[in-house]
Amino acid sequence: MKKAVQQRTLETRSRLTSVADELVAEKGFEALRIEEVVQRAGVAKGTFFAHFKDKDELMDLLIGERINSLLDGMATGPAPRDADQLAQRLMPLVELMSSERYVFDVILRRSGAMAVEEIGPIASTLGRLGELMGQWLAQGSFRKDVPLEILVEGVEAFLVQTLALNFCALHKDKTMKARLQPYLRAWLAPVAG
Repeated sequence: MKKAVQQRTLETRSRLTSVADELVAEKGFEALRIEEVVQRAGVAKGTFFAHFKDKDELMDLLIGERINSLLDGMATGPAPRDADQLAQRLMPLVELMSSERYVFDVILRRSGAMAVEEIGPIASTLGRLGELMGQWLAQGSFRKDVPLEILVEGVEAFLVQTLALNFCALHKDKTMKARLQPYLRAWLAPVAG
């Protein structure tokens, strides 16, 4: 009997996330309303809260899945050889992360940067991104005078800075790629010996 309950629970959670995915595709992340999710999924509001603490927890899952999918694609092919290739490889991720102010806000809140106790999907994917960048930076023509971990953290910091400036009215004069490239060129350029 226990398996049937567990299977039904998994099916309900899957239905909730599928419906939420459909609604996000139709209206965007911020416009998603829990009431619409439960109505379309045909469940009670309490059922939603039995599976997710709040909308942010659902968004953590949905955005995390999208980041993971992008990382799968980014991991294919040869490693970027220079800062410009690295910036180009990061652009699909940058586009998702900047698709809505709400998405960027959720990523910041759920990334672990805000001392969230549980490591959720977004924080896990950002850890995966760090590992992938570490592999790339170890293979490319990048500076070798600082530890790889510091190089990765610097790229992540410039990525966040680029995204944050994108949402600032004073800094709309550049594309995100045009803003990110100079940061990466300066940070990753090999030091003349």
